Amino acid sequence: MRDSLRTFTLLLSLLLLSCSETEDKYIWKSVEVTATAYNSVPSQTQGNPVIAAWGDSLKLNVPSIAVSRNLIALGLKHNTPVKIEGFDSIFLVNDKMHRRWLNRIDIYMGTDIKKAKDWGKQKLTIQYGVLKDTMNLEQEAK
Repeated sequence: MRDSLRTFTLLLSLLLLSCSETEDKYIWKSVEVTATAYNSVPSQTQGNPVIAAWGDSLKLNVPSIAVSRNLIALGLKHNTPVKIEGFDSIFLVNDKMHRRWLNRIDIYMGTDIKKAKDWGKQKLTIQYGVLKDTMNLEQEAK
């Protein structure tokens, strides 16, 4: 009985270890940005306040950011996952900012204008995910 219990425990441990070692499909790159916040209100947007530049509907349950166009050129394209200092969630790039902004992100905060104002303007480092397969293709093209 003890041997079968020991075997079961060993197999269970191996199974749990193999599940926890799932490979991340992204290479995470870092960049320092200025971070502000925005809301779904007509005075802060162009056109429909809940439709982003790529046509996505902004929703509170989908952490979203807008990025300056120079960051798009770095790889922060539509639906790129982004980790932001101070947040547990992973954000998606669902919107883009006016051309006048550089090295900037805008964090979507629904209609809570006070929350956005309280966030203010901060310099911080973000990490963005680039698919490993994409990186391999870029290396092969060089």
